[in-house]
Amino acid sequence: MTSTELKSLIEKGETSTVQFKVNETNELGIAQEMIAFANSKGGTIIIGVDDKTWEIIGLTNDDLRRLSNLLVNAASEQVKSAIFIETETVEAEGRKVMLVKVLEGIDKPYKDKDGLVFLKNGANKRKVTSNVEIARLLQSSGNMLAEEMEINGTSLSDIDEQKFSQYFKKEFDRTFLEKGLTYEQALKAKRVLRNNRVTLAGLLFFGKDPQSIRPAFTIKPVSYFGNEISGDQYRSKPGDLQGTIPELFEKAMNFLSSNLHHIQKGQSFNSIGILEISKTALIELLQNALVHRDYFKNAPIRLLIFDDRVEIISPGKLPNSLTVDDIKYGNPVIRNNQIVAFSTHTLPFSGLGSGVKRALEVEPNMELVNDVVGEQFIVKIPRPEKKFSWDNSNLPPGS
Repeated sequence: MTSTELKSLIEKGETSTVQFKVNETNELGIAQEMIAFANSKGGTIIIGVDDKTWEIIGLTNDDLRRLSNLLVNAASEQVKSAIFIETETVEAEGRKVMLVKVLEGIDKPYKDKDGLVFLKNGANKRKVTSNVEIARLLQSSGNMLAEEMEINGTSLSDIDEQKFSQYFKKEFDRTFLEKGLTYEQALKAKRVLRNNRVTLAGLLFFGKDPQSIRPAFTIKPVSYFGNEISGDQYRSKPGDLQGTIPELFEKAMNFLSSNLHHIQKGQSFNSIGILEISKTALIELLQNALVHRDYFKNAPIRLLIFDDRVEIISPGKLPNSLTVDDIKYGNPVIRNNQIVAFSTHTLPFSGLGSGVKRALEVEPNMELVNDVVGEQFIVKIPRPEKKFSWDNSNLPPGS
């Protein structure tokens, strides 16, 4: 980094990725700052700058030598797992400062020697005490999957045997008995049952009543008057959709079909007509929301119909380093492997990573929003302008 680049960085002040320190003598203290960066998005600690005035104070050569050893020890001895850092000395205004670059970690959550976990909170750090936050850090590094978590208080009796038996025969073209397995052995083989408890993926596909155990995992559908979420007037608000993932998919598609217009494009007079938004796109995007959402977030999927658009809002931002462009071109990072596997035999699944790409091919004007701050992924599909005759025969009264 050049002197000019350094001064420009300092002039912007402390942020969630930049921190100032006048000097440092405490290995554990600086290690906790590194941990917060590694557990978040990474960042740079600039030593030799006053964090109150942003003035470049500078470091002596003795300081630089001492800090080199201190930082290496802090990153390797005071952190579990060890953190890789890059250091650089830059001179500005005749004074030397040390830059310590900490990359976002791939083995989250990083902890100090006492087992404490820290995250960045704006320009500061905060201690993490929530089990859910720690679980999500594990998820982001691939060390824990929400779908494989065993649900306390559940047992084999929470599984619908008929649903599972039908699934098993569809996947293997034979019953589990014909494969030489008992019912319980088959459940364990498919990771529906672990340690005599139901896994989340098992509950979501084969549970008798999934929402009695995980109430938030529903779909909230609403059809609004106008183009804003305001007031209490709705065209349709049927209440939360509940059931297994295949049942949620079916109910949500029925809601869309019943509340969107159908267009007559050369069909016979008595035919229902073609859905105004591509059914292919709706199928792919709805499946994407159900299969790839973040199941560590205790929140429903929202399915909203406005006069000018449809929105499908999934809990959880895109995982890891995945970007909107990545998914546009079919480059997936799978968050829920077991759910994907179950989906291939229970949903009209088109293939790994191709759903959004296929939807864009038929609805090229739709908008994809990775809301990092709100931790949600939003798809906005424009509805066509009313320049043709509509078949409204299947819309609710007053539509």
